[in-house]
Amino acid sequence: MKIFVCIKQVPDTETKIKIKPDGTGIEPAGIKWVMNPYDEYAVEESIKIRDANPGSTVNVITVGPKERAVEALRTALAMGADEALVINATDGFDANSTAKALASVIQSEGGADLVLTGKLSIDANQSSVSQMVAEYLKIPHATVVSQLQISAGSASASRDIEGGAKEKLQLTLPALVAANKGLNTPRYASLPGIMKAKKKVIKEFDAATIGVSDSDKKVILKNLTLPAEKPAVKMLTGDATSQSQELIKLLRDEAKAL
Repeated sequence: MKIFVCIKQVPDTETKIKIKPDGTGIEPAGIKWVMNPYDEYAVEESIKIRDANPGSTVNVITVGPKERAVEALRTALAMGADEALVINATDGFDANSTAKALASVIQSEGGADLVLTGKLSIDANQSSVSQMVAEYLKIPHATVVSQLQISAGSASASRDIEGGAKEKLQLTLPALVAANKGLNTPRYASLPGIMKAKKKVIKEFDAATIGVSDSDKKVILKNLTLPAEKPAVKMLTGDATSQSQELIKLLRDEAKAL
């Protein structure tokens, strides 16, 4: 099987975010960048599927400024992926432009038997790129997948839906699957894997040469602002009766919730 895993480099959740002066995005300087957590599940699953199907390969691919984005690819290589590809693009590609670029390169590389992604990126939080990639590739897809089995040219997926229920799908390969937490437990990169990943040649593409440019952006950010600071937590003391009375008073007089 030829497996592609689409990953994204995102700010670490503990990073202090600053907005650009013009309000068109976040200030990249000083940010610690990491692989999107949901994409780690996709990488882990791809390695498990490859190992269960001798002769298979795992190719990880990302879109972004290559000087920075390759670090996420090297993390995936250190985990055990075989090859890596980067689409050099300016920061701020929207979901459609990103999906178009990813699908274009996957097609140019001969297509895929299986495409894996995370269910969403923790920065944009849109949960839309995976579906768009599948549409560009004209293949079936399933998202929010927490169980996956591959056999005889098909994929059996169990996806999480509202109310804690599960939905079971049967997909004909090639197909795209977007991973949710619970699909597996991502492995840590070993020291030999890290050293090997540092030497690996990453194949590069330029967004403009594959037919995707800034003019393709359909979503432009303007007047981006941080959310208002939340008030400090108030701790109630005393016995249960006094605490409940104080809670009602605060909900009525301060929160105006009653």
